Amino acid sequence: MAKASLERGAGILMPISALYGSYGIGTLGKSAYEFADFAAESGYRYWQVLPVGPTSFGDSPYQSFSAFAGNPYFIDLEFLIEEGLLLKEEADAAFFGQDETDIDYAAIFQSRFNLLKIAYHRSGHKTQKLYWEFLEENAFWIEDYSFYMALKFYFENRSWQEWEEGIKYREKEAVKKYWELLADEIDFWKFCQYKFRVQWNLLKKYVNAKGLKFIGDIPLYVAMDSSDVWVHKELFELDEDCEPIHIAGVPPDAFSDDGQRWGNPLYRWDVMEAKGFAWWRARMKANASLYDVIRIDHFIGIVNYWSIAADCLTAIDGEWKKGPGEKLMQAVLEVIGSAGIIAEDLGVLTKPVKNLIAELGFPGMKIIEFGLDCAPDNDYLPHNYSTSNTVAYIGTHDNETLVGFLNSCKKTQLAEIKAYFGARTARELPDKIILSLFASVADVAVVQMQDLLKLDNSARTNLPSTVGCNWRWRVRKEQMESIDTAYYRELCRRYNRLGEIKPEKKD
Repeated sequence: MAKASLERGAGILMPISALYGSYGIGTLGKSAYEFADFAAESGYRYWQVLPVGPTSFGDSPYQSFSAFAGNPYFIDLEFLIEEGLLLKEEADAAFFGQDETDIDYAAIFQSRFNLLKIAYHRSGHKTQKLYWEFLEENAFWIEDYSFYMALKFYFENRSWQEWEEGIKYREKEAVKKYWELLADEIDFWKFCQYKFRVQWNLLKKYVNAKGLKFIGDIPLYVAMDSSDVWVHKELFELDEDCEPIHIAGVPPDAFSDDGQRWGNPLYRWDVMEAKGFAWWRARMKANASLYDVIRIDHFIGIVNYWSIAADCLTAIDGEWKKGPGEKLMQAVLEVIGSAGIIAEDLGVLTKPVKNLIAELGFPGMKIIEFGLDCAPDNDYLPHNYSTSNTVAYIGTHDNETLVGFLNSCKKTQLAEIKAYFGARTARELPDKIILSLFASVADVAVVQMQDLLKLDNSARTNLPSTVGCNWRWRVRKEQMESIDTAYYRELCRRYNRLGEIKPEKKD
């Protein structure tokens, strides 16, 4: 049952949204190909991205309208211009924000879909065999998601729980009525998914040809405001009014006195099991076609999960419940083919969680920032990594940047950190810590782009439990070009992480 560990190498955590380029947000366009060139030249084997689904309120990729769909924002407009579906003047006339290093989601929301609508009306996609093959391959979700999004815009972007009663409950007559009323809108959302997938597939082919593998990221839970919950209500802990009975989160710990109340509806695991985990099978098969390696966020929740009453304002008064464990993972392994899995095992590691991860053979995670109290027995320090079957990070999207973390340290802690990593000055520390990560026994060493650039917390990706200031950072092209690719390539060679630059294939 165990899956093979990942090939030894190094990776960069770089969200698609954070790529540079025109029109307000990173896309699957030319900057993505240039980033792949940069990563391969630097000796890396992995490019890790955040979830690529369509985002809802708060702009978090971990709260998506669908567990299957791609984010329409990532459809590259320049490629649409090259196809003749848009005019450059049309794209240039739209407002996407004033700062190329900061994503203005409100501006993008107002502009992006108008341009995609223009492209849709000019497109001859319905005459393309590839389009109909796409619909057939994604039949499990594409119709429901497209209908959901058409309804969402029709009802002024309100959550499906606030829609007209008949369609909220998916009553037959209401479904027929709105399907006919919104037929063109439904087709538009199918078009968006088609274009996303075509552009993604071309990029993935290029990335893989460069000797790189995509590491994708999926949240364990789905958003309440999603097509998944609206369509598959029976799979979630909802009452007769479609309100959640229990929600997801984690209990109080060293990082939060109140725990974390995520708000996602919990699964009815017994119902899912009775249906052969069909929804999960479809979800993981879809993600295995997107990514070479899938990181399952909050993997612990598959074994034991924290259940919070929906009317509880904090995560304090919850209780541990048993998850599906091996039964679910067996179903997953049957559909993902050659894709690898990373178990995000940060948090309360109970014995059953450890046993399942060991049995499955999945690599777990280590975060160096969690070890920077420098206690000799801290599991997150490189000398304590007990197995090479590990994916080690300086920090993830939820952590401070490395420079931001070091700037917040007291003098005594900073002295300990310098002593541990052999740095004479604080200025040397980022390079010393990255070197330590590469030199570790961990099979995969991943560094955030912000840490390669040595940026402070103004470039932080996400500050948990806050809304409005997250997921906004973008790199500038000149920043990426300032990185010494030869240095990192040598670092990869020295510590046996060197990826192979494959020769260009001629068509």
